[in-house]
Amino acid sequence: MSGTHLVIQILCYNEAQTLPLVVRELPKAIPGVDRLEVLVVDDGSTDGTAEVAQSLGVDHVVSHPINRGVAAAFQTGLEASLRAGADIIVNTDGDNQYPGEYIPALIEPIQGRRADVVIGDRQTHQVEHFTQRKRYLQRLGSRVVSLTAGTPVPDAASGFRALSREAALRIHVVSTYSYTLETIIQAAKKGLRIQSVPVTINEPTRQSRLIKSTWSYVRRQALTILQVYTVYEPLRTFSYAAIPFLALGSVLMLRFAVLYLMMATGVGRHVQSLIVGSMLFIVGFVIFLIGLIAHTTATNRLLLEELLYRQKRQELSSNFGPNSDTERAKA
Repeated sequence: MSGTHLVIQILCYNEAQTLPLVVRELPKAIPGVDRLEVLVVDDGSTDGTAEVAQSLGVDHVVSHPINRGVAAAFQTGLEASLRAGADIIVNTDGDNQYPGEYIPALIEPIQGRRADVVIGDRQTHQVEHFTQRKRYLQRLGSRVVSLTAGTPVPDAASGFRALSREAALRIHVVSTYSYTLETIIQAAKKGLRIQSVPVTINEPTRQSRLIKSTWSYVRRQALTILQVYTVYEPLRTFSYAAIPFLALGSVLMLRFAVLYLMMATGVGRHVQSLIVGSMLFIVGFVIFLIGLIAHTTATNRLLLEELLYRQKRQELSSNFGPNSDTERAKA
């Protein structure tokens, strides 16, 4: 990929103190990139973050009138970066967690056409300021996401990542909590190639705003994984849920049938097995039917997503022309 337009989007919420450090560390030039722009997404800050961004001379500032959360800020950044004509988008945070020196390594797999999404692996097992419990939960969460997505992702919670234009067009965040896990599962289910590159992180400048409570964070992330997986694999999800009911119901009904055939009298004492088994089997069957309906709905959703993708790609092509290799190939 030659003549690449790179947009680095910085997600901010009350980051007036640390934003200058982040902007200062960003690379000024990268091999293979002939246009590099910086976009700041101000998620309803009250400390003058937007004004600081403008004073730093960044190329674009997009502001939410109120705080809508990091997931909404990420989606806003993608849309603004695409409108700016980006071929590659790098996402980072305004808290100076991620060193800008790793951006060339982050985009290199996309430049080499080996990946559509590249995630900065913080190597959480080596991060000294992470507690042992946090390291364990990070590893566990990444394994669950890897299993759900069907592709290895060593650090699923890392927000330091690069996306090709194709990936940015196809991904649409619906979660109101966090974008990190959802976008990985979405990308994998849509056939986008995901890679990771090792990075280090700076010492924290503040407490995480996402993690108010460890167990609350785990619960919300688990719900996000389940929600996204159900959207893309509804029949499999509901089938898994139906199997215990169908199996137990079948066992109880089989028990009654065996007793009925073996015992000429006294079988009435075991009619509870037939009743309970029948009820469990019916519940399992209803859950499976719900899965079939959800599967049909998911198919319609995929068709709508494809139409939305084609519409966005057409709009960008009309505004900027086919200025990415993907666009040229499909034009």
